[in-house]
Amino acid sequence: MYEQYYGLCESPFSLTPDTGFFVKTLTHQEALNVLLVALQSGDGFIKLTGEVGTGKTLICRKLLQQLDDNYQTVYIPNPYISCELLLRAVVEEMGLLSRVEGGNYLSVINQQLIQNAQQARRTVILLDEAQSLPVESLEAIRLLSNLETEKSKLVQIVLFGQAELDAKLEDPSIRQLRQRIVHAFELKTLSRAAVACYISQRLRAAGYHGARLFDDKAIDQVFRLSMGVPRLVNLLCHKAMLLGFSSADFYIGSHHVRSAAVDTDQSVGLRTRLSRVQHTAAAVGATLLMLDQLFQVAL
Repeated sequence: MYEQYYGLCESPFSLTPDTGFFVKTLTHQEALNVLLVALQSGDGFIKLTGEVGTGKTLICRKLLQQLDDNYQTVYIPNPYISCELLLRAVVEEMGLLSRVEGGNYLSVINQQLIQNAQQARRTVILLDEAQSLPVESLEAIRLLSNLETEKSKLVQIVLFGQAELDAKLEDPSIRQLRQRIVHAFELKTLSRAAVACYISQRLRAAGYHGARLFDDKAIDQVFRLSMGVPRLVNLLCHKAMLLGFSSADFYIGSHHVRSAAVDTDQSVGLRTRLSRVQHTAAAVGATLLMLDQLFQVAL
């Protein structure tokens, strides 16, 4: 809607994970590097976790894009399915459904993994939203990880999930799986400087070549309200640019961002989150003050 007004080729702050808008912030590039090094090292299990909206799916897609023909990749975007259906999904993604007879999914997968290994081709299974995996399906993942030669794993598995995934992996029934995770990385939210860089680079990727569009106070507001969560940064910036367009204001100031927060359904969540952080800080401060007073009395 506002793309032509700002001289853009496309929307810079779409909520759809688009690798063309991947910004090499410190946390996102580090996460991608860890995944690539772990896969190149042949490590079996890898886990990446992060809060909602921190960019896990985008990193997953960027990783898929980076892996060349030396890898056969299997991408399961929504693994909230039973053990059997999960194995079937893996077989289907590998293009092997014609080989299935009577539900022998594990055998079919194993045959393909051996064939890939003989051709010096690695197999990688990527499970997005892994926190939604039922425990029985996690057991299926463990069975897949058992497929190996005397010297190396036949398959590498990458789990992408929210923090709830860590809690699920604490289940005693799947402790063997948890023990096999060689690399674990947690995506952090963006710093204020990273938010500024993120906004600038996404605008450039969308074709913007003018003077700085968001002023310092606007970026301060975006950072404060989003708490550095990329998805919320996108939402606020998109709404702020819509407001700028509708009011014939070219440059975006803090008042546009504040109005964007009020205008969006996420504003209540943003204020609640910010309020929770402020209350926590106040509670910590009060506790420290009380301890200091008690200490003074004791003296």
